Amino acid sequence: MPILQPLGRTFLLFLQATGRIVLFTSTSVSHCVRPPIYPRLIGRQMIEIGYYSLPVVGLTAIFTGMVLALQSYTGFARFSAESAIPNVVVVSITRELGPVLAGLMVAGRVGAAMAAEIGTMRVTEQIDALDTLATNPFKYLVAPRLIAGLTMLPILVLIADIIGVFGGYVVSSYKLGFNPATYLKNTMDFVEPQDVISGLVKAGVFGFLVTLMGCYHGYNSRGGAQGVGAATTNAVVSASILILCFNYFITELFFAR
Repeated sequence: MPILQPLGRTFLLFLQATGRIVLFTSTSVSHCVRPPIYPRLIGRQMIEIGYYSLPVVGLTAIFTGMVLALQSYTGFARFSAESAIPNVVVVSITRELGPVLAGLMVAGRVGAAMAAEIGTMRVTEQIDALDTLATNPFKYLVAPRLIAGLTMLPILVLIADIIGVFGGYVVSSYKLGFNPATYLKNTMDFVEPQDVISGLVKAGVFGFLVTLMGCYHGYNSRGGAQGVGAATTNAVVSASILILCFNYFITELFFAR
């Protein structure tokens, strides 16, 4: 029995945490679809998540496309298959690297900021003050962030796809000696709508997960400054893990045969 007690305790704590997350998610989603809606707060969060995240997402995308073109050339040159580089770059960016890397970058930037902001409001009793003023914290703090994350990350990923493919085009055309017109033609001929749509669906799910984890850990933070720091760390780590897990399941949904 002493050997089994830690395992049982860990399992029960896991079930308890899962139940809290499910209840938090259901409450948050219900407030996203029920009035009142705060358009000004949603717009502010859209700017924070989308516009201010664009530089880091753009830099990540363009260098990813450039490195992907170089690495593909190094491998395909061994088999005299350099002509497949445009196809590999566009499929890799639109299906996987664009949404996953953008989601991880937004998790590190936005998820941490949300957890820190809401966690600070929790430990300084500002959330309790909202309850006192008859303002629902889920409606005022959580719902605008979830709506903004769900809508803005697909836009970010679409821009990242274009920038990433452009990075591969620049390296392939000016360093690897590809004909620019032929490279663009091969890219446009090979990419399919399903490739882009699957990446945008992933982006919407990732945006929801990032904002959900940031709000959840911030809302449930305890213990002053140390608790806020722990909530920030947990928000980024949990969002990153969920992004990688859901990436597999969505890929399985779209491309499994």
